[in-house]
Amino acid sequence: MKVKSKEFYSALFIIIILLQLYLPSFKANLLFQIIALGIFFLLEKVIINKNFLKTILPILLIFLIGFTGFFVNKFSFFNAIKDVFHFLKPITGLLIGYCFYKKIDDFRFFIKTIINLGLISSLIHFLILIFISGFSSVNEIREFGRDNFLELFSLFFLIFYRKFQNERIFKSQFKYYVFVVLLLISNVLYFSRTMIVSAIILLITIYGYTIITKKGIKIIGIVLFAIVLFYGYLFSIKISRNQPGLESFLYKIKNAPSEILKTKIDRENHKDLWDHWRGYEAKRAFYLMQEDPKSFIIGTGYGSLVNLKFFAPLTENNKDKGIKFISELHNGYVYILYKTGIVGLFLYLYFLIKIYKHIYINRNIKTYFISGIGLVFVFTTLTITGIYNSRDIIVFVLGALLFYERKINKV
Repeated sequence: MKVKSKEFYSALFIIIILLQLYLPSFKANLLFQIIALGIFFLLEKVIINKNFLKTILPILLIFLIGFTGFFVNKFSFFNAIKDVFHFLKPITGLLIGYCFYKKIDDFRFFIKTIINLGLISSLIHFLILIFISGFSSVNEIREFGRDNFLELFSLFFLIFYRKFQNERIFKSQFKYYVFVVLLLISNVLYFSRTMIVSAIILLITIYGYTIITKKGIKIIGIVLFAIVLFYGYLFSIKISRNQPGLESFLYKIKNAPSEILKTKIDRENHKDLWDHWRGYEAKRAFYLMQEDPKSFIIGTGYGSLVNLKFFAPLTENNKDKGIKFISELHNGYVYILYKTGIVGLFLYLYFLIKIYKHIYINRNIKTYFISGIGLVFVFTTLTITGIYNSRDIIVFVLGALLFYERKINKV
């Protein structure tokens, strides 16, 4: 029986997303994605819109810049391959989302696919929590599900599709409400600070408050003021980091700003070190770049490592001595600067601005979500490496949205 393109590529897309979420091996995932793209290029006549290429050009240039530092500094080929994979991953994800759904060419089908995938993921999440974690504590619940942006986008697509498209995504209202409840509960149970902030960003974007107008600035000001008041409350009360309940999660929220920004850290004080680990990574990266000033321009390149100056227990095997040299940093801005220099960082910021500005092209569901994704990446790059996070699935969604947005606006 002849398999239709729509069925084949949607099935392949579903497999890619589920593997991205649940297959631990980053390299295996990327190899599978490259093979999937190879199959597409072999079977289909590939025509990529020049405007899409212009949009992703900064990411392509960043990928190429990384080789400069590698050839100048002559780092280990084995370490370089890992970096190459990390910087290739967002390009692969964007192309898969764009090419597959250009062939499928059904926006409603794309939205339903993401929603159904999100529901599957939420059910898996519930099973893990019930049979493995047992809901014994917030920390244990977080341990088995740190974040899941597939479910977050599924929930937002489900709720806001009708607002923009004037049609229901599902005919049954009962089914709609069941999906909303399941996705909402699952999203909450991740207890993810990054997901909470990303949800706020998406919400104010969808309602148009991120457009630079008097009203938009006023709303953003109110949101920021509310955050300041919330943090004022958190700093006014005593919160323990070791409590098993919600208190430990509130401690993590309270600690979030200094975790990223504080660099004056006592390495011998384990509490201080782990509470500000992202800041410590960044501090070590800047220190190493100062030893080689040209790295601020072109970066240290693929294969470069950050010397932590001690063996950190970053592996799951307790028998390991630990890891002294790391390749990837949590702070994506520092990570991009370290690997590709100011040139790479400028290109990345330019890419994020281009994505955000889609909201000014036309006001529809595609442009609102594309712009929202740009702003989400502005934030997640600071905390979990953004578009270069090895588990990121947002980039696949972005690739598809860029096709549908270009198709409608013909730009």
